[in-house]
Amino acid sequence: MRVLKGKLLKTFTELNLIEPLQRAIAGENYKTPTPIQSQTIPVALKRRDVLGCAQTGTGKTAAFALPILNRLGLQNRSAKAKRPFALVLAPTRELAVQIGASFATYGKHLKLRHALVYGGVSQTAQVRSLQRGAHIVIATPGRLLDLMNQGFIQLDKLEVFVLDEADRMLDMGFMPDIKRIIRELPAKRQSLFFSATMAPAIVEITDTLLVDPVKVDVTPKTRSVKKIKQQVIFVSRKGKSDLLQKILSSRDNLRAIVFTKTKRSANFVAERLNKVGLKAAAIHGNKSQNARQRALDAFRNQFVKILVATDVAARGIDIEGVTHVVNFDLPMEPEAYVHRIGRTGRAGAKGIAISFCSSGDQGDLKSIEKLIDHEIPVNQELSVTLPRPSAKSTRGRTGRKSSGSGRSGTSQGGRSRKGAGSRRARDESAGSEKGKRTTKRRRRRVRTEKASAVKSARTGESSSKESGKRTAGGMRDASGTGATKSSAKRRRPQRKGKNARKRANASRSE
Repeated sequence: MRVLKGKLLKTFTELNLIEPLQRAIAGENYKTPTPIQSQTIPVALKRRDVLGCAQTGTGKTAAFALPILNRLGLQNRSAKAKRPFALVLAPTRELAVQIGASFATYGKHLKLRHALVYGGVSQTAQVRSLQRGAHIVIATPGRLLDLMNQGFIQLDKLEVFVLDEADRMLDMGFMPDIKRIIRELPAKRQSLFFSATMAPAIVEITDTLLVDPVKVDVTPKTRSVKKIKQQVIFVSRKGKSDLLQKILSSRDNLRAIVFTKTKRSANFVAERLNKVGLKAAAIHGNKSQNARQRALDAFRNQFVKILVATDVAARGIDIEGVTHVVNFDLPMEPEAYVHRIGRTGRAGAKGIAISFCSSGDQGDLKSIEKLIDHEIPVNQELSVTLPRPSAKSTRGRTGRKSSGSGRSGTSQGGRSRKGAGSRRARDESAGSEKGKRTTKRRRRRVRTEKASAVKSARTGESSSKESGKRTAGGMRDASGTGATKSSAKRRRPQRKGKNARKRANASRSE
């Protein structure tokens, strides 16, 4: 693998792209290529395999879209039914839609068709596009495999294969699907892999699938987020909602993205904000594709000022003008923090990132600070003092002992074991309602049994009968005459038909 350290190009005209692409780029007022574009496009135009490593928001889409359009535009061939010439794999539906929009923008002066293939919607329109013929297919792995198994798409004529956000694919468990797709690709092809990080599993795949690739790495050793004003607020879990409302309602010209750990929390936060008059929309994996797209469009068009999202929106969603990012829950992986707050402060603009830290999250906070190589300032005015962890739970995610002396009087100790705080937060948010319902049912059952026992004592029933009821598990009393009152309430027939209800009524009347 050759690592490229070439001279950065200063203008797009130096890239020697075909005239229709140059015209489209000029129409978008693009003048200076980003580092990943400047180093990747010339190599990709020579049809070399590329392994590109760059942070999100650095222009990776144009880095592979422009070489593909340039190649297909020069050949000027008609599209073949079910057999695309280029395939781009993306981890999420939103990113696939965004990539498709970029291809449409850059290739608007070319007679090339592209098709979007993703789940969550009917496949009818997608199948129709493939049967008509598409030069380029942008797809998510699951739906692509589904259509391949149905015979609606074949990859034997593929010339260019792109894997975008490869590390995100790994995090979402798509690697088995990707390997199955790659087995169907022709051996002679150009492969372009892009990722924000280089996990060992990704390096293993690139070593086996890329042929003499050129590695382009423009990722800094430490993640630079200096243009974003960051702050952390120590707050109890119960106080998060009120604090969020206070922060968002006090800002003018606000456009904010609020990140939560779970889908349930995203819905809860959005509902609470709407109730107090702050227009918000939720986006997460349980939403249908149409609902997710409507929420994104409403946020882009400023019909709603606040977007509440899980990490599905942390990468690849390019929304201009985001003024604030609020981490309602700290992410479980420190890498996700950088991608989350990267939704603001884009294109040289300033942004504000606010993170809530509750008891049990201090280990996650320390991991984030280690990654970005600086301590996040604490908002002393809004912070509260968190309970100090016990002596046993003084280790953070990195395994090093924490001094336990928190900044500004707040506790900074870690968790007793790796991920315990994150799991506890997830369990509390996802299972709190279920636990409340279970506790209420248990209390009602205890009250019913006590009331039955008191009534039996008052009516002069013998203690042996009550003992027999307990030893028989509440099924029959000692005399064998029938069910007790408490057990009769519990013994509901499993069948819900008329005959079952008649038999139950007859049993109770006896």
